[in-house]
Amino acid sequence: MASVHGTTELGDLAGCDVVIEAVTEILPLKKKVFAELEDVVGEETVFLTNTSALSVTEMAADLRRPERVVGMHFFNPVAQMPLVEIIQAAETDDAALATAFAMTKKLRKTAVLVADRPGFVVNRLLILLMAKIVEAVENGTPVEVADRAVAPLGLPMPPFALFDLVGPAVGLHVLTSLREDLGDRFPESPGLQRIVDEQVPVVLDAPKGLPKPVDPAVQRVFGTATAEAGGGSAPLDEAGVLDAVLTALTREIGLMLDEGVVADPSQIDLCMILGAGWGFHLGGITPYLDRTGYAEKVLGHRFLPDGVANVPAAALRRA
Repeated sequence: MASVHGTTELGDLAGCDVVIEAVTEILPLKKKVFAELEDVVGEETVFLTNTSALSVTEMAADLRRPERVVGMHFFNPVAQMPLVEIIQAAETDDAALATAFAMTKKLRKTAVLVADRPGFVVNRLLILLMAKIVEAVENGTPVEVADRAVAPLGLPMPPFALFDLVGPAVGLHVLTSLREDLGDRFPESPGLQRIVDEQVPVVLDAPKGLPKPVDPAVQRVFGTATAEAGGGSAPLDEAGVLDAVLTALTREIGLMLDEGVVADPSQIDLCMILGAGWGFHLGGITPYLDRTGYAEKVLGHRFLPDGVANVPAAALRRA
């Protein structure tokens, strides 16, 4: 602890070998931070960004040395979550990339190399899951029903408790960013916008160690829309919500693999287990979608030929 100190003077970073940027998720602000740093630090200093969804390539585009910039995305709570997504931007060089991997190893965390695509792996899938839950509520499903629907997936907490943990404003910001980049597969949510604007609480208190249940009163911000009254889809029951979530996740994973976000399905499995708390007893998400028939129903093929888990065992042991 004696080697850690705070500062508000940018010049104090002049001797750093590595700088990790973790300011607010606003691209112009992040670009400004790196531009100012470039005039302070040495030529060999590596710039790491903890962005959760923004383009690392665009962040580095105006720098004199864009090849020094790498994405190094940690997960909350950082002390507990073992995953780090390492994002290789268009001009990232081997030295900068190796530095990020070496740092992750020193921190005794597990690194996964991810292409510079919106949301990377975990946030792209987790925000989609949460967006489909909220979409169901927008269309008339009671919040308690929607919140329970994904319980069979074994996630560490229900969706609205996760919204409360990350902050509804952060969730809305990432959802909006992903919608702008990837289209209306990521649905709009007027209700979530109202939660942020009016600072509406989304969960109730719970005994320490237990997940916080959704506050039924939050239903008011979503209204009681139905297919007849609100022009949306008919309200779904728990099974219907879960089906909508799994269908959307299957389609998105197929697109991610087509885009080359990661090398193979096992990397998505690893990311979701170590970064999102996907139920370990279910194996990876892709073998789960194989076993339950969603891969063949949605994509016309299985993710893995034999349908068994393909998560690197050594990586899980290290975590």
